[in-house]
Amino acid sequence: MTGGRAAKELGRGERVVPGAWRLRLPLPWPGVPHGNAWAVAAGDGIVLFDTGMHQPGSLAHLERALDMVHLRLELVRHVVITHAHVDHCGQTTPVVLRSGADVWAHPAHGHLTKWLANPEGYWERGIEIALQSGLPEATVRKAAEGLKGREIGIAGGFDVDHELVDGVVVQTDLGPFTTVETPGHAPSHVCLFNAERRMLISGDHLLGRVSLFFDFGYTPDPVGEFLESLSRIEDLDARLVLSGHGRTFTDVQGHINANRKLVAERLARTEEALGDGEPHTAMEIAPHVMETPIDATNASWLLTEQLCFLRRLEVLGRVEKVDTDPDRFRLV
Repeated sequence: MTGGRAAKELGRGERVVPGAWRLRLPLPWPGVPHGNAWAVAAGDGIVLFDTGMHQPGSLAHLERALDMVHLRLELVRHVVITHAHVDHCGQTTPVVLRSGADVWAHPAHGHLTKWLANPEGYWERGIEIALQSGLPEATVRKAAEGLKGREIGIAGGFDVDHELVDGVVVQTDLGPFTTVETPGHAPSHVCLFNAERRMLISGDHLLGRVSLFFDFGYTPDPVGEFLESLSRIEDLDARLVLSGHGRTFTDVQGHINANRKLVAERLARTEEALGDGEPHTAMEIAPHVMETPIDATNASWLLTEQLCFLRRLEVLGRVEKVDTDPDRFRLV
């Protein structure tokens, strides 16, 4: 009997195929209890794809996961980052300090690094998005009080030695992994594809379950970029995916189709929510589009996604912004 209490998440390691290991690392977020780093054999050491989030005890969880598959931090020769979100790169600096590894990441990581010199600005941006979306200011300011002084989940800076752009190759004992730029989920997102084994390290571009998120405000059309990136991955004909959260999977085309379907449904529901001809905020229409109430635990995630859907419809010429402070939209 558990008495209704969730089991404590711990770092765990397991072999996926000979020479590749899944490192499951705890996360502090409701509904997202853990994320993955991946270790792949390379000469006298390993390549570490992503590092997990920095939080109290997080490096010990990574060491525990490595130890379970008879590896250790000192064997890391290269750190390869799929995208600059803290749950994927937050422990980069501690890993580098312990191992001496170099760091590979896409150069469009300003959506993270601009906040490292001003961590309070990171939380202020969240407040700005909430107000822009139509949340009452008193509610937003009250919630913001709890964020003051909170760390954003990354230790040290984010110094990159090699830029991961299209065609850059990372060598491993399993063969070369070639970089494929896949923006959408984040401007810095890349996947790594091993054509010899048809193996894809997908970060958060494709997950074992369909779960959408897009960074808002850094690029003109995150949803459109995500759809184009799905087509790029579709062309690879991968057969085994090592994703940023959850277990490996093989039904790659099925996952691509499911993501396209969900995007199409939410775009259609956004237009439906604006069907009365009146201007509406993201806050007003998001519960209909997302089919869930907006509360303090999900507001940041769902409203950011909703703003990206509205932006996509603006780009397509089907929606226009008619007011600001807060932003309101209506059908064209």
